[in-house]
Amino acid sequence: MFNALVINKADNEYTTTFSTVAESDLPAGDVKVEILYSTLNYKDALAITGKSPVVRRFPMVPGIDFVGRVSESNHNEYKAGDLVVLNGWGVGETHWGGLAQKASVNGDWLVPLPASFDPKLAMAIGTAGYTAMLCILALERQGIKPEMGKILVTGAAGGVGSVAVAILSKLGYDVIALSGRVEEESGFLKSLGASEIIHRDELQHPGKPLAKERWVGVVDVVGSHVLANACAGTQYGGVVTACGLAAGMDFPATVAPFILRGVTLVGIDSVMCPKDKRLEAWKRLETDLDVTKLQNIYTEIGLSQVQGAATELLEGKVRGRVIVDVNR
Repeated sequence: MFNALVINKADNEYTTTFSTVAESDLPAGDVKVEILYSTLNYKDALAITGKSPVVRRFPMVPGIDFVGRVSESNHNEYKAGDLVVLNGWGVGETHWGGLAQKASVNGDWLVPLPASFDPKLAMAIGTAGYTAMLCILALERQGIKPEMGKILVTGAAGGVGSVAVAILSKLGYDVIALSGRVEEESGFLKSLGASEIIHRDELQHPGKPLAKERWVGVVDVVGSHVLANACAGTQYGGVVTACGLAAGMDFPATVAPFILRGVTLVGIDSVMCPKDKRLEAWKRLETDLDVTKLQNIYTEIGLSQVQGAATELLEGKVRGRVIVDVNR
């Protein structure tokens, strides 16, 4: 038996409970893992509260990532005792996820825990940090360099945004941080390396097809009008990476930035991302993230506290990352 958050839907009633589950109920998988830590992400909060149809099968254990120790393996890359990380691949949506003490998964979804990270540190980074690194790698592949101009990071006080600010500043980029909580978070964002903080109100309302050129690159987690206005304010030849939809899935923009300024919009998917890119992202995180800043980025809670924290996250009351110790 083990503890888990379990989401059920019956007769149109959606429930999330802190439950005890039999190990025999675990889904099929060629690797079994004793989970050490998971995290609470925006997608997890949507699933736990039922605010969005994230969960595709019931019952479901939410949690889009975890770090743990292999207990049994029929996969040729892993053996009992190995420390592994999982991000995405539909866990917490179509396959039981990380907000539990045990997991059974496809070994192809796992990557080895990077040698310089302990389990808690890996989840302080988590899917949010891994996604932030994918965005930065995309900016680099498109030729964006620190000397070319400023980088805008939206949702900068959140999980993806806070890690993105920390990495970009270490790499020498001049970072503009966009937040809806400027007064509360200015000190925090400057401690991560942001040189300028602007309020979300500047970009969250309908804007012009083209605006003043203010940044050469963007890491956007918000979507909707914020993404449209971020594109409109990108300088000639700039690059916008889009990895989130906190404000909505719509994109109320025009083609003007793309055909008049040569702006490139790059979609970032962390869920089905190929393994070679995952390994590259985790390798770069080892070298390009100042881990001393992580103590300011995350808070730690127990598994039984996740439901309350999920509501707070959706209300915009959570700073940075939330690590979940599944064994308390």
